[in-house]
Amino acid sequence: MVSAKATGAEVDANLKRRNVPAVAASDASGEIQKVVEVEDKKSRKPVKKQGSFDIEAWIAPIVFTFFGFFTRVYNIGQSDIVTWDEAHFGKFGSYYLKREFYFDVHPPLGKMLVGLSGYLAGYNGSFEFKSGEHYPPELNYTFMRIFNATFGALCVPLAYYTSKQLHFSKATTWLVTLMVLCENSYATISRFILLDSMLLFFTFTTMLCYATFHNLQKQSFSPEWWAWLFLSGLSIGCVCSVKWVGLFVTALVGLYTVEDLWNKFADYRMPKTTYVMHWIARIIGLIIIPSAVYIASFYAHFTILNRSGPGDAQMSSLFQANLRGTDLVNSPLEVAIGSKVTIKNMGYGGGLLHSHVQTYPEGSGQQQITCYHHKDANNDWFFYPTRNDPPYNSDEEPRFFGDKDTIRLIHAQTGRNLHSHTVAAPITKKHNEVSGYGNITVGDDKDNWVIEVVNDAISKDYSRIRTLTTAFRLKHKVLGCYLRAGNVNLPQWGFKQIEVTCIKENKPRDVFTHWNIESHTNEKLPKADRKAFRSPFFRDFLHLNVAMMTSNNALVPDPDKQDDLASQWWQWPILHVGLRMCSWDDNVVKYFLLGNPIVYWGSTASLVLFALTILVYLVRWQRGYPDLTQKDIDHIHYSGLYPLIGWFAHYIPFVAMARVTYVHHYYPALYFAILTAGFLTDHATKRLPKLAYYAVYAVLYAAVIGVFILFIPISFGMKGPNSQWKHLKWSKNWRISN
Repeated sequence: MVSAKATGAEVDANLKRRNVPAVAASDASGEIQKVVEVEDKKSRKPVKKQGSFDIEAWIAPIVFTFFGFFTRVYNIGQSDIVTWDEAHFGKFGSYYLKREFYFDVHPPLGKMLVGLSGYLAGYNGSFEFKSGEHYPPELNYTFMRIFNATFGALCVPLAYYTSKQLHFSKATTWLVTLMVLCENSYATISRFILLDSMLLFFTFTTMLCYATFHNLQKQSFSPEWWAWLFLSGLSIGCVCSVKWVGLFVTALVGLYTVEDLWNKFADYRMPKTTYVMHWIARIIGLIIIPSAVYIASFYAHFTILNRSGPGDAQMSSLFQANLRGTDLVNSPLEVAIGSKVTIKNMGYGGGLLHSHVQTYPEGSGQQQITCYHHKDANNDWFFYPTRNDPPYNSDEEPRFFGDKDTIRLIHAQTGRNLHSHTVAAPITKKHNEVSGYGNITVGDDKDNWVIEVVNDAISKDYSRIRTLTTAFRLKHKVLGCYLRAGNVNLPQWGFKQIEVTCIKENKPRDVFTHWNIESHTNEKLPKADRKAFRSPFFRDFLHLNVAMMTSNNALVPDPDKQDDLASQWWQWPILHVGLRMCSWDDNVVKYFLLGNPIVYWGSTASLVLFALTILVYLVRWQRGYPDLTQKDIDHIHYSGLYPLIGWFAHYIPFVAMARVTYVHHYYPALYFAILTAGFLTDHATKRLPKLAYYAVYAVLYAAVIGVFILFIPISFGMKGPNSQWKHLKWSKNWRISN
């Protein structure tokens, strides 16, 4: 019903309401007439003369933007210490300036922008950004913070224009804008070198593009229509390139697009070629463009970070070989008995074969074998012959090996043999445990492994194992199982490193059973030619994204540690907790991450009230009451229901997530709750008498602004003893004062 009307298809008016008994027909028609008359009076507005100047449309956003910058930038440099996650994202920005490769669970766009802010500030990337340390005088951290705060400040006019495009009244548009402007958590988190202001900015731009593009449905394929479609794609690409949370607003736009195309499919008057063009336009604008932006951010990431750095181990060995300063290209090409190597798992997110002196707390109790993403001496292994073969002699000529040959692997630091047996693995119980056992002379035939070459990037000759280029599997000589390192993390007793097992099934295409030699030391062998090592971009792109996903999933709460900053999903909408962003010593400028109670509680209540409102309308519609016109239904649908869906899309995933969560994870969802509150207020007040109407909004404005000013010290910084701010501790869980 709604869909057909939205696409221009004519629908019989009798289909728009439920049938009512015939005896009530005259009453119903009279009621309909009254409703129409009321609607006509309400919708009747003074017609502006063509070319008239709407001063509010120009002055209001300028004023709001000014206060947006003031609340985000005022006294932004008074705290000269590294605050909260500045320790992470400031450091990541430094890597771009030093061009050293690093690894993080988030896509690179936001961190590249942090690096850009440092470059513009004249920073050389030398500061380590250790939490709580003072910034050095030569680092213009204030400029870097202002750069980030700009994204947060610009969210204010974006909220204004989005409200306009959602057809909220002028008073409601101001209310929504004030709720964003006076949201203490937004104002606070925008003042530091973090990604959240950028994430919010691109979330806001995506919603503005959605609302504007929807309003251009009757101007399909016009230049303005194409422009906003492409801007939607650009915004989606950017928000997903800052954090994967951007996928949630992408899903919202995707849902709208599916509905829109489905509605157009019902319009029998639309030519088939036009309908196909709509599909092509959406594919280009909402799939190809966002994908291109996302991929381009990684291409820039790889191009800038062309030097070896702390994140090398997360990438494939071939990728690392192309980094400047790496020692991998100094390795001999062909591997021989006696060579000292590191062995890299080729699965996405795979690490280096690793061992340490710690033993399994269960199972065999022997030495742990894991995969580890950081480089240290515990990743080193020696290739040795089996005990049935001639022993290794350091004075002999190099003895090479290849496909189908049997070898032993000796851990360089502890001397243990890589070993497996019929004991169940610690986590993946259906696999065999892999352990460190015996030494060079002590052991058994369960220390023996058969090499099976999968492929070689530079040669079809599998009789030699080559550094970096040869992919091989290790088959246990006795058990017939294959050495595997999936993306399963051990508990704290295994230092959260990746479990290594021996899988019984023979799955040649399982990349987690594929290994390659990463670094290689053998003084008797010549160095390899660097030109032998090339790594395709899209393979590296896919590898890094899977590694990010794997590491992100591993960010689970540690039961052995108490995280005072973490919070749970149910606490966020009711503002149950806040977050101390720094030390709470008297001599430190303190910041407390907490929302405006009026904005939080009001927006959360609106979610429930909106659902109840829809329920009431549905019940009355079922009974035949003509409360809503088609225009009202469309307004509820696109300006009320979609923001509510946006809130669910950004909130519900955190209910299901096992990873550790913090209060700032709610901030994108909060914006959709604010839009829902704006719609509900607009809908509830549109029939009020003028005096009551203005009184309601005056009270709402005063409450939002007043509470923001009351709590403004937590955003601008609290100096001195925290006891002087105990009047702001409305809840015992708000740790503003001790």
